[in-house]
Amino acid sequence: MLLFIACQQANNNLVIRLGHGLDTNHSVHKAMLKMGEELYRISSGTMKIKIYPNQQLGSERECLELLQIGSLDITKVSTGVLENFSPNMKVFGLPYLFRDRAHAFSVLDGPIGKELLDQTSSFRIKGLAYYDAGSRSFYTKSKPIKSPSDLKGLKIRVMESVTAMKMVESMGGSPTPISWGELYTSLQQEVVDGAENNPPSFFLSKQFEVCKYYTLDEHTTLPDVLVSGSYFWESLNENQKIWLEEAVAISVVHQRKLWAKSEANSLRELKKAGVEIVYPDKKMFEDMVKPVYDYYRTNGEMDVLINQIKNQ
Repeated sequence: MLLFIACQQANNNLVIRLGHGLDTNHSVHKAMLKMGEELYRISSGTMKIKIYPNQQLGSERECLELLQIGSLDITKVSTGVLENFSPNMKVFGLPYLFRDRAHAFSVLDGPIGKELLDQTSSFRIKGLAYYDAGSRSFYTKSKPIKSPSDLKGLKIRVMESVTAMKMVESMGGSPTPISWGELYTSLQQEVVDGAENNPPSFFLSKQFEVCKYYTLDEHTTLPDVLVSGSYFWESLNENQKIWLEEAVAISVVHQRKLWAKSEANSLRELKKAGVEIVYPDKKMFEDMVKPVYDYYRTNGEMDVLINQIKNQ
């Protein structure tokens, strides 16, 4: 039995339900508001988006499951979670995969990124676009992480991602999957000793109130992915699909500009809040994660994908 009807059609107006787990001050949420405004304009008021932020409809994994059964229309999910549904997405979880942000965007916006979005259709998911989520780094409660050896014995929260778990293990830490909504309390109660995420997520979640050390090792550049359910997508007529894709494209440009500003602002605010920002030698971390690549290169398809990205 469906939890609720995904999109509502009334008086020729389509109301699209979009759920996500982020704060309303996050660049992704603001980009979704922009998408809604543009869609309403492009469709001459016949298509609207109703947004449910802050995990109102569940965690990222739960929202994906709602998409698959047709009970939600659109959501935002990290590729770290999406890899559990569309396996080749796990390539983005490989540490130090991209040379820089420009390299990452060239892959995401090019044929490789499009092919990976298209592969989600096999799992009743329609990949729409990639949002910028910067690079993820470690933050901890009791001590700063200046080298991989400092992670030894620490319980580090990770997403429900095999790739993320293998990465933390390769550096000597103990990976502990916990949902984003439960992380602040888990840090407070010392269920985990630290976590890893990008600066805006660390700042906006207020987890800096608990963790006073942030190490910018920038181990992974995991994009966020905007996805819809296949049931919802197939219910749209051709004009509606074109209008939605146009609004999505506008929101991507908007979000990436907002992201760059929010990343710089978050680091400034973290320093003001007394967080110690550590700038480590990234080469030490990069050397430690080679076993993760060795593991995935045993898969022929994944090996080809890694080489395509590295050589682009």
